[in-house]
Amino acid sequence: MKRDFNDIYSGKKVLIWGYGLEGRSTESFLRSHTRPSVIDIYEGEYDGERFSGYDHVFKSPGIPYLESFPGLTSQTDLFLRVFRDQTVGVTGTKGKSTVSGMTYEALKASGKNAVLAGNIGVPCLDMFDAVDDNTVVVFELSCHQLLNITVSPHIAILMNLYEEHLDYYGTKEKYFDAKKNIYRKQKIDDILILGPDAPVRDMTHGTITIYIHDSQFGKDMKLLGVHNRLNAAAAMTVCAILNADMAATSRALSEFGGLSHRLEHFGSFGGHEWYDDSISTINESVIAAVHAVPDLGTVIIGGMDRGIDYTPLIQFLNSQPQDISVICAYETGERIYPLLNRKNTRKAGDLKEAVDIAADITPEGKSVVMSPGAASYTHFKNFSERGDVFQRYVRERYENKG
Repeated sequence: MKRDFNDIYSGKKVLIWGYGLEGRSTESFLRSHTRPSVIDIYEGEYDGERFSGYDHVFKSPGIPYLESFPGLTSQTDLFLRVFRDQTVGVTGTKGKSTVSGMTYEALKASGKNAVLAGNIGVPCLDMFDAVDDNTVVVFELSCHQLLNITVSPHIAILMNLYEEHLDYYGTKEKYFDAKKNIYRKQKIDDILILGPDAPVRDMTHGTITIYIHDSQFGKDMKLLGVHNRLNAAAAMTVCAILNADMAATSRALSEFGGLSHRLEHFGSFGGHEWYDDSISTINESVIAAVHAVPDLGTVIIGGMDRGIDYTPLIQFLNSQPQDISVICAYETGERIYPLLNRKNTRKAGDLKEAVDIAADITPEGKSVVMSPGAASYTHFKNFSERGDVFQRYVRERYENKG
């Protein structure tokens, strides 16, 4: 049953720290569901003296502040305090959006009442009124959303952990620590689902743990790659736990078309198949793309440099057949390029030049994938814009030639 928040926030002073998508959602929820005496907005850096005048401070995920202080909370924590018992929380360095989408679609196909919220683009408090006692909440959780939570979801999925977000957390250990909050507050009889590249759990209290070591799903999926079969296995595990119709679940996962910019095949141009994997920001994503894309001829890598160690990717690319071309762009491309011992390696000043080079050097009948292995920021607003621009450049290249 939903909680009446007036006992918590009535007459209180509330500060919303950060005013992006989630900050605006938090303000809307508080004004419609509670009666604080004050709701203020603040977008600057941490100011202890200023913050001390508020009873509750809702921090938005994009605010780079790792510590805690009295009154610090978030809309994620508020939502989970109400709905944790019916929430499937999904996280991981990579794959969390796909697993969330798969799980939601499979549950819906099997007749379950489900909603999808969180980092996938729908602030959880926007879904508050859509949740009743029979609703399953599929909640994609980023590391930033998990940072300061005080409760964990009843079913938690941690698919993997790789080095990432060092610009925000400073160290890999602090980043991992934030991610592990998805299960740290679980209770006896809660369920933790771990992918093969997730660390062994710690600091849990009698949680039931299920390990996804290999795909439990066939190869008749639309999505490419072993990693996506593992994603489907996690979704199927949730559906089995929730007693869903497994035949309907299996059909839904077979037909799942994937999400934009995640190994997205967006067309055939110039005798080549083109794939957009703009979501790729780490070594492991590039490696997965190279393994997954059929008839690969060229891979485009590079983006913003956040200090990640690219030694594993360099070693992997150097081990690949020499007929695969590698195009290196932007800052990380500059780092990687001189360390590649390959005859088919090129440098590009930007994404447009990379597209033009790929179009010229990729043999007919071969595929091109942009899988940057790096962040998009400083060059693009986010990975979605980078993927959109990439697809536009490819289309314009061939439209202009036509």
